[in-house]
Amino acid sequence: MRKFFSKGKIVCLIIFAAIIIDQVIKIAVKTNMCLHESIRVTDWFYILFIENNGMAYGMTFINKLVLSLFRIVAVSVLGVYIYRLVKKNEVRMGYLVCLAMVTAGAAGNIFDCLFYGMIFSESQPFLVSSFVGWGEGYAPMLMGKVVDMFYFPLIETDLPQWLPFWGGDHFIFFSPIFNFADSCISVGVVAILLFYRKELAQLSLSDDKAEKAEGDDKAENAEGDGKTE
Repeated sequence: MRKFFSKGKIVCLIIFAAIIIDQVIKIAVKTNMCLHESIRVTDWFYILFIENNGMAYGMTFINKLVLSLFRIVAVSVLGVYIYRLVKKNEVRMGYLVCLAMVTAGAAGNIFDCLFYGMIFSESQPFLVSSFVGWGEGYAPMLMGKVVDMFYFPLIETDLPQWLPFWGGDHFIFFSPIFNFADSCISVGVVAILLFYRKELAQLSLSDDKAEKAEGDDKAENAEGDGKTE
């Protein structure tokens, strides 16, 4: 039983499960809701369908193609890092779970960028998107839009008139709209910063040791070349 539920298999299961959940939610929203359509769940929770070209929570300060390529590189690096940690078997399982969540979240949004533009018609305010033939969608590969849907306006009010600069403005506490993949990334990163700073410190120390070892090797090689001469 322990062999079956090894650390590596648990990490893979978490990644695959999170990606599947993320994609099921996104496809269900995209193929059943018009763009900007909302479903009120409670006063502080809505399913609000939007699409964005940017990073988590709708940020857009990086070029779309660059962002897509960066995500692919980041997921690849994380995958290699997790593989090495699992092989060493000297790290807490919780840390691996957090890394798996971050990896799954980044991979989930990569799927949108890679394939959604190729297989879906464009979502519009009064028209629901649908599957189309491969390559007949609204955008080329790597240029697809990320689907977001979770909206939590926990506090929504008008600011008092006497307040400088913002007086009378409409205020919404926590206005970002995000998806399940974004949640995985956020939860994983916050948990690492709160509970696994030791592992981060060890990572930094290991990098310093590697650089020092590389410097020592170069010095020894130089010294050996000098003696040979």
